[in-house]
Amino acid sequence: MNSQVLKRNNVSIIGEGEKTIVFGHGLGCDQLVWRKISQAFKDEYRLVFFDYVGSGQSDKEQYSYDRYSTLYGYQQDLLEVCDALELESIIFIGHSVSSMIGALASIERPGLIEKLIMIGPSPHFLNKPGYHGGFEKEDIDELLNMMEINYKEWAKYLAPIAMQNSERPELTSEFEAVLSANDPMIIRQFAEVTFTSDLRSILPDIKATTLILQPQFDALVPLEIGNYIHKEIADSHLVVMDAAGHNPHISDAKETIRHILAFLTSQKGL
Repeated sequence: MNSQVLKRNNVSIIGEGEKTIVFGHGLGCDQLVWRKISQAFKDEYRLVFFDYVGSGQSDKEQYSYDRYSTLYGYQQDLLEVCDALELESIIFIGHSVSSMIGALASIERPGLIEKLIMIGPSPHFLNKPGYHGGFEKEDIDELLNMMEINYKEWAKYLAPIAMQNSERPELTSEFEAVLSANDPMIIRQFAEVTFTSDLRSILPDIKATTLILQPQFDALVPLEIGNYIHKEIADSHLVVMDAAGHNPHISDAKETIRHILAFLTSQKGL
């Protein structure tokens, strides 16, 4: 067991099950975003949580602008955490960009990820001919510039857009606080990598049995994306959730748990 990696990525483990679920957080977040759903799985599974380097309580001194200039640097974090714990045939639950990081890891290391659960995934955020990613290049440039000029204002701006559920303002306040806790320079690079990466071409190479959880209204990832990913991954299942917003594991934990459990139960014995 590589204790340096476990410390670097602030790895925490709960549960005593034989099967392991590894949780990967999204942009601007940390492992604490899983606290509303984790209790539903701890009795039957071993749960592994971690922070990507530069996020949460990870060792930010280990952050390298070169390593994390692409999503492959974050993929390496995930692979090194799994290697440190000697994991194989895991279930990986990734939110947003972590869905794609998990996809990269599943291709790089066949057999490591047996089941891939994607919450609000997007392989490419930019609109292209015949592809609706949700953003024009000018939109992304404006977001990135806002992060550079006034990071706190960016967090205040993005939180209600990502969270939706205006009738529950406490959710927006909670998510704004999560975003605001980041190192502005590190998260700005993570944002640029997230919003400009194009991983559409890798989707057919994903062999893990995949669940795509697509909120019915997500201002960051349009419904068309869920349908697109479902068509591109041969062994995939798409669920359009009743939940609205980009963070259903926070805003609609019960529904998120229900769909994940239904997927895992249906896959037993196959």
